[in-house]
Amino acid sequence: MRNCAARTWRARTTGLLAGLLLAGSADAQVRLPGLPLPAVPPVGGLTRPLAETLDDASADAASAARALRIRELLRRESRTLAQDPSGNPIVRGELVLLAATGTEPAAALAAGFSILRREPLPGLGLEIVVLVPPAGRSLRHGLGALRGTDRAGSYDYNHLYLGAGRRDAAVDAAASGAADDPASRPSAQVGMIDSGVDVHHAALAARAVDTWGCGGVASADPHGTAVASLLVGRDGEFHGVVPGARLYAADVFCGRPDGGNVVALARALDWLVGARVGVICVSLVGPRNALLEAVVARLVARGHLLVAAVGNDGPAAPALYPAAYPGVIAVTGVDARHRVLLEASRGAHVAFAAPGAELLAARPGGGYVTVRGTSFAAPIVAGLLASRCAEPDPACAAAAVAALVREAVDLGAPGRDPVYGYGLVGSTAVARPGQK
Repeated sequence: MRNCAARTWRARTTGLLAGLLLAGSADAQVRLPGLPLPAVPPVGGLTRPLAETLDDASADAASAARALRIRELLRRESRTLAQDPSGNPIVRGELVLLAATGTEPAAALAAGFSILRREPLPGLGLEIVVLVPPAGRSLRHGLGALRGTDRAGSYDYNHLYLGAGRRDAAVDAAASGAADDPASRPSAQVGMIDSGVDVHHAALAARAVDTWGCGGVASADPHGTAVASLLVGRDGEFHGVVPGARLYAADVFCGRPDGGNVVALARALDWLVGARVGVICVSLVGPRNALLEAVVARLVARGHLLVAAVGNDGPAAPALYPAAYPGVIAVTGVDARHRVLLEASRGAHVAFAAPGAELLAARPGGGYVTVRGTSFAAPIVAGLLASRCAEPDPACAAAAVAALVREAVDLGAPGRDPVYGYGLVGSTAVARPGQK
């Protein structure tokens, strides 16, 4: 009976928190008041502190909130989107294949599939072939048949990837005055794959920003603008990690219902390969995908450093990608007291922790917001690595990561652990509220 009561209370709390996390805009972040929490009055043997119980419920709510967000997305865009057998959002009716440029997908054509389109990846010397199954065959059965017939092929659904962070409250608008960028690293550059960036914001207007995606039509978004400012922004006393660096910003969403799909991610990565950008920040999360995994492996082998957020699905959630792919630098977030975010995912792939709460970041149209989530920890690590490696180079990449390991402050179990990785880096790299 006691266990039943505890489970019921926790389930109700989780549901309430999930609802609060989803309230308002998709970017809203609700935090519990910072008040002292008393112990739960004893109910038989139930004496866990309320703070610990709420921590567990908050972590569960993070996972529930993302699931609800995906469910709402699928309901709203049912004509364009569907779900794979695990419930992950996909582009309806499409399978994807990574192939050598100009080759015919013989196995798919023999099985009755049609080629919907080809998406070239010139930087990698590859292309993506988007396939449509024959009438009467489901995507699931079609994918199984192709994988069984062509075991060497990289076939998968056209999965969608979503942001891994939210914004908090707005704060006072832009810092006054302009500050000179440090000239010590004039050749520094960094890439990001995200949503659109407000390149006219005071923190970014004087930066060198190259953009990609959306047919050249700008589509500024809170998430992408915040990440960009944390990377290279400068406005008075506000600064990102590498304010003197050139930013290559790829928008894979463009305000489309199927935005963030794996084809767009692969094409954005290929663009950054062509630009010879050494460090790439990806603050997006989603399921494992054979095509994306193959593309990521090629970039890692060439000496690119991919830095990715671990996601905010909670400590018990399965690993999210691309952070969990081999060779990717997976980043978790901590709060101002250096405690891991309750919602942060965990696992053996976690490499570093960085500030991920109570951070100041730019918002479209001007001014700043405080942000929270592993999305905003990832650019801190990416910026630190970009200050060491401008272009892809396996030796430079290895040395840069090794140096960051030496600098990391061990926060968890001794050595690398699944919560903090090697430890905390970049604790003073960017501005916090009141520090503009």
